[in-house]
Amino acid sequence: MCRTAIRHGALVRDGRSLYAEYPFLPGAESLLGGETVSVRALLEDPSYDRARSIGRARVLAAADDPRATRDVAELDAAEPEVRYLSLLFDRIVLSAAPSSAALRRWAVAEAKRSHGRLSEVPVEELLEVASRLGVPIEPRSGDRVAFRLADYLHWAVPIREADFRLARQEVDHGTVVVGRVRGARIIEEAVRGRLAVPVPLAEDVRQLVRQREAELLDDVARRMPAPVARSSALPGRVRPELFPPCIRKMRRTLEAGENLSHAGRFALAAFLHRVGADFETIVDAYRGAPDFDESITRYQVEHITHRDGGVGYEPPECDTLRSHGLCFREGDPTAPSPADRERDPRCFDPHLRHPLQYYRLRGGRVVERRAPDEGAEPTAPAGAPDTPATPARPRSPGRR
Repeated sequence: MCRTAIRHGALVRDGRSLYAEYPFLPGAESLLGGETVSVRALLEDPSYDRARSIGRARVLAAADDPRATRDVAELDAAEPEVRYLSLLFDRIVLSAAPSSAALRRWAVAEAKRSHGRLSEVPVEELLEVASRLGVPIEPRSGDRVAFRLADYLHWAVPIREADFRLARQEVDHGTVVVGRVRGARIIEEAVRGRLAVPVPLAEDVRQLVRQREAELLDDVARRMPAPVARSSALPGRVRPELFPPCIRKMRRTLEAGENLSHAGRFALAAFLHRVGADFETIVDAYRGAPDFDESITRYQVEHITHRDGGVGYEPPECDTLRSHGLCFREGDPTAPSPADRERDPRCFDPHLRHPLQYYRLRGGRVVERRAPDEGAEPTAPAGAPDTPATPARPRSPGRR
């Protein structure tokens, strides 16, 4: 995206320029000057060929790399209305896709594309974009901005970097004060959240889109990492039916192509390793993540699992998981299985303090020692750690 310097406050007053850079904002349809574009016209009319071409390039770039490191050259030179139409085309096409995973992956890439600009522009532009997204923030001294506490918590929770945890922020009278760059990262999450919501489509429109853009949708499906974290993918010695509710929820989240927090990704990798899953199985568990990157995931899983001669990092204890909103002992109302929707009485045992302890008590076997490059048969050590070690933790797998 173009990152030309902007005169202080000028872009905020120029709505057309603002919408050109951020065509996902409410009101961006004004770029069309009152013209109404039907879905059929957007899909078929020759006058929208360029918008479709740029839209397809954006979709494929996101499928290949949701970190948005791949430039879409045509986008920088496109007119404001073409930028808007290409984004609208993408949302419609991906909302009609058989799986919502491609839409979520594209939303990550587009949000990162906007972050590239928001992290460099004057703070006034950041404030304006945030306000139009419904995330009101206030300017503070220098380049700092302040979020309402509830807004900060809502958008910061999905961010996996430890530096965004509330305990590390400056809290002032019900607001969270951060620097401009960190504020741009919070707004990136708001953009992602907005773009990840499918456009409601009637069934006849959905079928029309799939017919007209079948080649694009097939190409995207081939490029997307397949979520293979299913029970059948785990080695026989691992018993997923004995996993605690928190771990089962983490796996379902990734299998559904949804985002999992930093703490959740770390906990899942560490837990799977300690119950005997091999390296490839653990990597496969993250393929459904909307921002999955194979090389990064392999590096991070290796770091988590090879600590202390292959013992690996200890998964967080139950209190820690609860503090991160990862405990589901009361049940998960969104779970497809009735058993997962119900309260788990085992988790309320006052002596239960750790997910590995839950697994042991149900008859699962936990790895005590293993060689760094081999999957050893798990052993069942006596007892369970009352206070598991909590070392400094590495980046979680598949980090955006």
